[in-house]
Amino acid sequence: MDKDHNLAVLIDGDNIPSAYVKEMMEEIAKYGNPTIKRIYGDWTKPNLSKWKNMLLENAITPIQQYAYTTGKNATDSAMIIDAMDILYSGKVNGFCLVSSDSDFTRLATRLREAGMTVIGIGEKKTPNPFIVACDRFIYIEILKKAEKTAQDPKGKPAKKDEDDKITPKVISLISATISDCADDDGWAFLGDVGGLLQKKQPNFDSRNFGFQKLTPMIKSINKFEIEQRENQRGGKYKLVYVRNKD
Repeated sequence: MDKDHNLAVLIDGDNIPSAYVKEMMEEIAKYGNPTIKRIYGDWTKPNLSKWKNMLLENAITPIQQYAYTTGKNATDSAMIIDAMDILYSGKVNGFCLVSSDSDFTRLATRLREAGMTVIGIGEKKTPNPFIVACDRFIYIEILKKAEKTAQDPKGKPAKKDEDDKITPKVISLISATISDCADDDGWAFLGDVGGLLQKKQPNFDSRNFGFQKLTPMIKSINKFEIEQRENQRGGKYKLVYVRNKD
């Protein structure tokens, strides 16, 4: 997504811990300009009190939604109605839906049908239907962890046990995606591989496996070859290509 694109950030206050708000807003800024920032909940309840200072610091507008009926989530309804109003206003290019609630699955699908880019942010307990309904889904736990994890100069995690999460299924997904993007010699531009991985599995993120970037993660697996090439357009960064080992 273009970083100049305007984003509407809609937060389900009932389902997201306030402790992550700083890292969350920094992450969202990577994908666009958050011009609309709203959080929904019943602000008369004490469980949302921790959010109040965070709202001022991050210019997030609280939207009051009373729980009129026991057992019904009024917050979901208010957030969905607002999202559709924003969609039809034509003021944004994409949405960031912050929740771990599968009730927003249909909303994410509808926004994408309208041509919007949808980024989901939620806890690892988020049901899969909501995850796959988004263009990209980021686990909120890794945002806090990224701040604390020490990195060596090559971007590898300080804790080796993070590598254990790279299962044969993950390796197979990467291998198949490289094949999908490869030229006649088997080489694929890593940027294309990363983009296709995201389309196949919206919650795919190298940080889930303890790596800040995809390149060091690929290097750690020992199933792939990596080659750096000069940028023919004169860019200062070399281009990274990867292929499956025979």
